[in-house]
Amino acid sequence: MVQSHLRPEGSWKRGEIMFLEILAALLVGAILYHFVFRTKDDTLAMGDGWWGAGSRQEDDSEEILPFKIETSDEELNDLFRRIDETRYTEPLEGSRFNYGFNSKHLRKVVSYWRERFNWKKQLEILNQYPHFKTKIEGINIHFLHVKPKNLPAGRKAKPLIMVHGWPGSFYEFYKIIPLLTDPASHGLSDEHIFEVICPSIPGYGFSEASHKQGCDSVAVARIFYKLMRRLGFREFYAQGGDWGSMICTILSQIAPSNVKGLHLNMVAVLSPSLPVLLSIFFGRWFPGLFGFQDEDVRRMFPIAQKFFFNTMKESGYMHIQSTKPDTAGCGLNNSPVGLAAYILEKFSTWTDPNFRDYEDGGLEKKYTLDDLLTNIMIYWLTGSIVSSMRLYKENMGRGVGTAKHDKLPVKVPTGVASFPNELLHCPLLWAKQKFLNIVSFNLMPRGGHFAAFEEPELLAKDILQFVGKVEQK
Repeated sequence: MVQSHLRPEGSWKRGEIMFLEILAALLVGAILYHFVFRTKDDTLAMGDGWWGAGSRQEDDSEEILPFKIETSDEELNDLFRRIDETRYTEPLEGSRFNYGFNSKHLRKVVSYWRERFNWKKQLEILNQYPHFKTKIEGINIHFLHVKPKNLPAGRKAKPLIMVHGWPGSFYEFYKIIPLLTDPASHGLSDEHIFEVICPSIPGYGFSEASHKQGCDSVAVARIFYKLMRRLGFREFYAQGGDWGSMICTILSQIAPSNVKGLHLNMVAVLSPSLPVLLSIFFGRWFPGLFGFQDEDVRRMFPIAQKFFFNTMKESGYMHIQSTKPDTAGCGLNNSPVGLAAYILEKFSTWTDPNFRDYEDGGLEKKYTLDDLLTNIMIYWLTGSIVSSMRLYKENMGRGVGTAKHDKLPVKVPTGVASFPNELLHCPLLWAKQKFLNIVSFNLMPRGGHFAAFEEPELLAKDILQFVGKVEQK
């Protein structure tokens, strides 16, 4: 007897039944959340905080003091001694950067750092822009404030706060600042000219770290709001990626009447709605139904590969820093080479995931070693790697997507520059679930996570056109 290979009607594999049950549960849950349980409150309270050492003190001083980055010979000699005492582990044959920073190439980077890197020259570059410090909520906040040098008569510069992320620093913006403060000299439209404020997140670089638990992105956004008001700005634009994206988004939630426009080069929607869930399951086959362009489909699907598998490969650092940052950071704070490997690996893979298959991690395809090592030096000389990692614990230690700001919409005019090698792609449909007034959403032709550092001209052009649309309205 010939057995039929056709499955009898009514028989389903257990896995298929489970998949349908999960899908049904997700859809029901999304419907209940969207129409029943979702909070109707769309405001985020400003709040207040104190992050200084000891008990809260009266801090009435609003003094803003000039600051200059300086380094002693003792600090540099200590750095060189530690570099010279480094122990290396031989990499696996043919592993390239798939196991992390390949130690063969690390030796080359360290050799350049030790023998050829000119820190005094980089100090001159760092100090070319005016630096300041001011105390807010008990801690000293460092920031750059760069004004246009040749502002045409009758013109007024637009204030723009730009916020970095991890493992970056204020130095990420050094190449984009002149494009925004003097666009005409760089072949860009000068219809809009900016004065740029680049603060260091508390615990990063030259901004003092919080002495108390709980200094999360809401606290940082409030501190930066107070900074902008202290500088005399009633209205301003905000721009950020990575943590800067979250901080600027929250800034727009706590001070919507002050933030004239919000520009992001990274968007994360942590409270999925019914349209988002449906697009995950059906967007690959019915892209037009969800407004997906061909590029959206390319970046998103297959969903298991692009979102889940790739996220697992690149998010180990996040789990560590969200749980035990002080333990993980201990060795990094003592070994400059370990610190360099830990940070520079992100500038390889997060710029382009294909760089994992390069012997040198592709580091110098988009950056110079001088620029990369300058960022490392900012972390090393300030001893800020542990305090920078704590921001993950403060933001994610109580769960992802559970904070009030995660669930609230953003109503200020918003622009999104979506770079193809960003860690996670957020299509327009998803962004609209949180950002209710998107006036500009552009799929960028190239670039990754460190947009201002990697593609300053592309990002500057997108900011300029976004502000133009906001001003027209």
